[in-house]
Amino acid sequence: MSELRTLLAETTEKVLTNLPGDSRAAYKIAREAGLFDVMTPESEGGFGGGWEDAFIVLRATGYHAAPSSFGIAISAPKQRSFNDETWVGALVRACQMAGAMQRALELSVQYARERTQFGKALSTFQAIQQQLALLAEETAATNMAAVAACRAADRGDAHFQAAAAKLRANIAVGTVTTVAHQVHGAMGFTREYALQNLTKLLWQWRSEYGNDRYWSEMLGRNIAKHGAEGFWPALAQPPHVTP
Repeated sequence: MSELRTLLAETTEKVLTNLPGDSRAAYKIAREAGLFDVMTPESEGGFGGGWEDAFIVLRATGYHAAPSSFGIAISAPKQRSFNDETWVGALVRACQMAGAMQRALELSVQYARERTQFGKALSTFQAIQQQLALLAEETAATNMAAVAACRAADRGDAHFQAAAAKLRANIAVGTVTTVAHQVHGAMGFTREYALQNLTKLLWQWRSEYGNDRYWSEMLGRNIAKHGAEGFWPALAQPPHVTP
């Protein structure tokens, strides 16, 4: 990671860690800190970054369960590159979902290490280890799909990658939230514990800017246009995806 991106990540973490509970106050603090200007050109007083820089901030907003409105505010300067807010929203939510899943994974691992049953930590039981490994797998897949889509967006047309990233994130939600709450038991639903904030956002974001069926049908339709002979070439060189 470059020095500028390291600084961006550190600043974002510092701001989001100390956000107040009031959404209006939180929005004001984030704006004054420049989080919404990550993709605003330097000539206009912004960071001058691209989608890969925005990924750092977007993922962090999901990790800290920041208000949903943060995502669209961050991506606003680059919406014209997609010419459709559905695609922008899909990519934004995929990045945020990756962050929320990462936090849910960390909370689950920490809780499994601290909670004891029959005199042993939950993390020592093979069944729990297997479930946590599955949670980690889904989280990693979502994260990589979102990163790949952001890198593609910086290069040009990323409709295919954005659609695939949102679909991959949507598919992961069921497993991630189920395993996280199974590991935590009743504790995961308590108001004072962070997990329930994350899982509620994941359930909400799963249906926003295209649910599983929407993106599955769209991707399938566009790939099918190339026929049997064109399937692998199209998969290796993603086509422009249109509604």
